[in-house]
Amino acid sequence: MSGGVDSAVAAARAVEAGHEVVGVHLALSRMPGTLRTGSRGCCTIEDSMDAQRAANIIGIPYYVWDFSERFKLDVVDDFIAEYAAGRTPNPCMRCNEKIKFAALLEKAIDLGFDAVCTGHYATILTDADGNKELHRASAWAKDQSYVLGVLTAEQIEHSLFPLGATPSKAEVRAEAAARGFSVANKPDSHDICFIPDGDTRGWLADRVGAEKGEILDRNGSVVGSHEGAQAFTVGQRRGLNLGVPDPDGRPRFVLEVRTKTNEVVVGPKEALAIGEIAGSRFTWAGVAPSHPELAFECDVQIRAHADPVPAVAVVQPNAETGEPELMIRPRTPLDGVAPGQTAVVYVGTRVLGQCTIDRTVSAVPANA
Repeated sequence: MSGGVDSAVAAARAVEAGHEVVGVHLALSRMPGTLRTGSRGCCTIEDSMDAQRAANIIGIPYYVWDFSERFKLDVVDDFIAEYAAGRTPNPCMRCNEKIKFAALLEKAIDLGFDAVCTGHYATILTDADGNKELHRASAWAKDQSYVLGVLTAEQIEHSLFPLGATPSKAEVRAEAAARGFSVANKPDSHDICFIPDGDTRGWLADRVGAEKGEILDRNGSVVGSHEGAQAFTVGQRRGLNLGVPDPDGRPRFVLEVRTKTNEVVVGPKEALAIGEIAGSRFTWAGVAPSHPELAFECDVQIRAHADPVPAVAVVQPNAETGEPELMIRPRTPLDGVAPGQTAVVYVGTRVLGQCTIDRTVSAVPANA
C-alpha cells in the first residue's frame, strides 16, 4: 500500500473478493520526506500514514517493511550506473522487477502468503492450457502493463491486479470517496520518486560528476561543447551549447551520448527515427514463444504512455558477441529511442516480454 488511492481501493476489493489481506507499505528511503510536494515523490512519512488510515478503514493488519537498502542497490545505484554508461534507464521498471515483484514477493511467499496485490491497472487472464498471461487493462488510457513487462511467468502466477477491469480512474476515486478513504482526491505520483524536486541533471552531477567535452555532428565535426555528457538524453533539444549552426538553420537534437569519450552527437530531428532496436537482457512474461528464433509479428512499446507500434521480432545471436538478443524492427520508425530504455513486446493485448535496449539502428543513414 503506497499511500495512494489505487492501492487502497485494490486492497479493499481484495478483501471483498474473499482473500485474507495484510497491508504492507514499503519504506524505500532511509531519510523519507515528511510531506509530499504535490504529485512529486512518494514513500514519504505522509504516504505511510495515508496507507495506514486506509488499512484501518478496511480493517486489515498493516506493516511497514524496510526495503531501503535493497532499493538503493537495485534501483538507485543501477540508475546512476546506467546514466554513467550513457544509457537512459527506467527506474520504475527496475523497482517492479527487483523490489515489488522480487524482494517483496519472495518475503511474502516465505511468510506463507500466496500473492502480491497492487493497484496497477493491468489484467491477468488464463489461457486454454491453464497458463497465466499478463494483459493490458480494459481502459488503455490508464493501462500500466508496460511497467509490468519485466514480470516472469512465476511472478505473474503470484500477482493480483483488482483494478484491471475498471473503466476509469474517476471511478476508482469515486469508490475511494464512498469508502471514506482520505486519499480519494490525492494527486498521482509522477517523476522519479527518489528525485522529488525533479532536478535529475543536478542530482546526477552530484553523483556521477561532470567533465567538459565536445558536441559533434553526425560526420564527427565539432559543433559545440558541454559540461558533462551524462546530463544529456537522446532526443533532447534544449540546453545544447552549439557554437556552429546547422548549414540549413534547422534545430539539432541529441542523437547519441558517448560516455567513454565524453562526447555528445547531435543531428536533425529526422535522424531520431529508429529502424531497429535490440537487447540481450530480455525476459518473457508468461509462456515464451515456442520458436522465438523464428520472426514473429507483434507490437512494441518503448515508453509507458507511448502508442504501440506494429513490429517484427526475433531472438538471434548478436553479430559481435554471439550472445542471444531480442531484435525488434518496427513497421514504422520509432522516435528518439535511447539505449537503456525498455521495449515491451505485445501480441494483441497480451504482454509477451521485454528487453532493455542495448543498441539502436537509425532509419536515416548519416550521409542521407
